[in-house]
Amino acid sequence: MYNKSGRTAQEWQELMLYDIMAVDDEGLWKHMKFGWSIPRRNGKSELLIMRAIYGLQNGERVLYTAHRTTTSHSAWEKIIDRITKMGFIEKEDFKTAKQFGLECIKWLKGDGIINFRTRSSKGGLGEGYDLLIIDEAQEYTTDQETALKYVVTDSRNPQTLMCGTPPTMVSAGTVFTKYRQKTISGKGGDDGWAEWSVPKLTNAHDPELWYATNPSLGTILTERKIRSELGDPKDDQVDDNIQRLGLWLRYNQKSAISREEWHNYQLDTAPKLSGTPELFFGVKYARYTANVSLAVAVKTSDGKIFVEAIDCRPVREGNGWMISYLRNPHARQVTIDGANGQAVLESDMKDAGVKCKAVLPKVAEVVQAAAQFEQNLFADKICHADQPALEQAVSNCEHRAIGSGGGFGYSSIMEGADISLLESVVLAHWSCANAKEKKKQKISY
Repeated sequence: MYNKSGRTAQEWQELMLYDIMAVDDEGLWKHMKFGWSIPRRNGKSELLIMRAIYGLQNGERVLYTAHRTTTSHSAWEKIIDRITKMGFIEKEDFKTAKQFGLECIKWLKGDGIINFRTRSSKGGLGEGYDLLIIDEAQEYTTDQETALKYVVTDSRNPQTLMCGTPPTMVSAGTVFTKYRQKTISGKGGDDGWAEWSVPKLTNAHDPELWYATNPSLGTILTERKIRSELGDPKDDQVDDNIQRLGLWLRYNQKSAISREEWHNYQLDTAPKLSGTPELFFGVKYARYTANVSLAVAVKTSDGKIFVEAIDCRPVREGNGWMISYLRNPHARQVTIDGANGQAVLESDMKDAGVKCKAVLPKVAEVVQAAAQFEQNLFADKICHADQPALEQAVSNCEHRAIGSGGGFGYSSIMEGADISLLESVVLAHWSCANAKEKKKQKISY
């Protein structure tokens, strides 16, 4: 049906449709739920278009949902384009509602219908469908699932499709991740899953990995396009791994770091440091309490960053206790955040003759520090000792939005609790992770 539109389904798309549309002995869908994750620009959403067109012409009621209204509107435009090029005529074979955000296609030769909606916590309630489509599934939240998952329960032969990319640090959804974990662990029952991905953080500039994880490379996607979109190989490659190689990392903007996850990166012995150690400190003046926290970070011999909380004390005790640590001859830099104390500490350091460089980060840098901390933590680039106070702060934190660009910082899920201990660790890690290697001066005679 799809190929009649003048477009040709790729081989991997055909194979996927065999799995998505497989039926059992009773003619019911083998997979009542099916999800897939593929790197960007491979045509993964075109499968949704094919399946929706089939449903439209075979009497199914279809609800096509997306995170953004522009995405659901684009899907409506694509389906109209495909069925028109198949030879079907508007008002003779189908009719359509064009209102932005409330688009609809009704098949005039049967009961088939597709409604296009932006997801919300109330979307779809009170309506019944046979096929539920979740586009941009990495943004599918629990609240939205609660509102939508029952819209297909009255159907004799229901199916739910979820399609997306691995979540990034600004993705809001958790449903897609949990569904993947359940299905690939063999606990999915009537569920199906497909993904193209690398199992761990790797070199995103390796063309062999491009072909292994991008099924459309060589057809609609080219090496030249991929090469132009990748960042500098010397920079952090986490985002390139997620977007182009399909890497799944275990973080999400709406989730906290669990105690179990934190324990995964704990050392049982003292860390082995690389060469002459350089110490990077982080100071955070708390937002909601009258405390200030100090932490330290240092690079290890195996390329990781060891972080340690030093102390959290009331601001009224002064800065002398922190300055005594910053006098350490190995101290290279201290990052100080908190308008209620950073300028005073910087001044006290100058008066005390402390040689350690003081950095007062901008908001954008604080956002970057939090994102980089989680990326590196879940990429197994951070290690720590067993510190109960720090563990309590980490395992009881949640993300708080900073600015309007999707950035985040931390707050405590326990009312009145101090999160500055974690924030000082984040700042210390950021200083250490972004420090440039000192070049030894060479003198020739």
